[in-house]
Amino acid sequence: MFNNIIRNKKKHSEIYVRKHYNTKEKGEAVHLKKRHPVVYVVLFALGWAFMYADRNILSPVMGVIQDDWGLSKSELGLMSTIFFLAYAAMQIPAGFLADRIGRVKVLVSGYILFGVGTIMSGVAPGLLAFLMIRFVTGLGEGTYYGPQYAISSVAISQKYRGISSALINSGMAVGISLGFMASSYFTFTLKKDWQFSFYVFGILTVLVAVLMGLLIKDPHHRSRIKPTGTSVTEPENVRELFSKNHLITYVLIFCSLYGFFSMMTWLPYYLQTERGGPGSRTGVIASLVPWSSIPGALFFGYLSDKIKNKKIMVFTLAVLGTICQFVVPYSDSFSFMIAGLVVYGLIGKLALDPVLISFIADHTSSAMYARVFGIFNFAGMLSSIFAPYITGYLAEVTGNMEIGFYLSGILLLFGGFLFLFSDGQPFKAAVKKQRRAQRYEAKFVPGRENP
Repeated sequence: MFNNIIRNKKKHSEIYVRKHYNTKEKGEAVHLKKRHPVVYVVLFALGWAFMYADRNILSPVMGVIQDDWGLSKSELGLMSTIFFLAYAAMQIPAGFLADRIGRVKVLVSGYILFGVGTIMSGVAPGLLAFLMIRFVTGLGEGTYYGPQYAISSVAISQKYRGISSALINSGMAVGISLGFMASSYFTFTLKKDWQFSFYVFGILTVLVAVLMGLLIKDPHHRSRIKPTGTSVTEPENVRELFSKNHLITYVLIFCSLYGFFSMMTWLPYYLQTERGGPGSRTGVIASLVPWSSIPGALFFGYLSDKIKNKKIMVFTLAVLGTICQFVVPYSDSFSFMIAGLVVYGLIGKLALDPVLISFIADHTSSAMYARVFGIFNFAGMLSSIFAPYITGYLAEVTGNMEIGFYLSGILLLFGGFLFLFSDGQPFKAAVKKQRRAQRYEAKFVPGRENP
């Protein structure tokens, strides 16, 4: 009798596993009932908004900090470089850790650290303390990218992956504009100390972290296992993270982000010192880039969902972005410069991101999403380490800041050209992934036979 009970219980468990977890999609669908995908899009966009606000409240007040602490242009660039050094260093560890212990745990704990670091940035008495605090803040923000896109790539159907990534990325644009305008308004209009912006955004960031902890659930259910402990998730192959397509994409995101961070870090300062713009207006002018990027990101994200082979689209965006990065510093006309900034926003980094995120996800197993997005963002953030400092250094050596913008354009053109050598069609990779998953399930899931 006892043996019959055991056999019936085991049989029932096996049937349940086959019914609900024999594919990744079915298992995830069960968990998606608990949270609508819109919740993920809104919260993740809000998360990006405050992260990019934190990064850009510094730019409009760099001149004020320079006068307060007696800093050189290289030291000003170092304030952004040290932040992004820590941010980049956390990308790969955070991705691997998130796939192992839980994506939500890593994301929320890091976001709290980031909020506290932003508050403490306003307390720093001098450059050394400020650099140390910004380093810790960068570590906190560094836990966000990989876990976030890993969760959203699973929570949202592949059919809408491009447009959903664009909607989430729109938070970046809102955050950049919010940081630029709020910092300029608080400092130059309300006559507040430059530290005031850090206090305001730091407190709001901690509140957002609490919301994430309460509302976000990881649809990638790591406990989808048999009673014996055999996992039925997709098999993991680390070499998959470094295929030709992956390596090319890593190079491209490096080139794309180099120009973006060079411009976003130095543009307000450039407008004030090289173009004679008032401090109260430079934040508004610089915010034209992120605001115009929202319709661009949505359009190209939508287009990315419709076009399987993304090579020509990516190359075209890279060429147009290069032209804009030459027009902005080269043009003597203020109107042409404004037009160049608007167009760069439409087709620049934030428009390119959803396309590349969708491309990476199409060529990677979901079990390794956090890791691949961590490596992807690490490659991009390597540029942010160098771009602010190199642009400042070149400005000191040459006597003008234009050379830094030209270098950004050349790098972007190189990355776009290299992407032409990728395998634009994800079909082969998808087929291979499906067959691998089927063989894995046939081996470990009871009752399934080899196809």
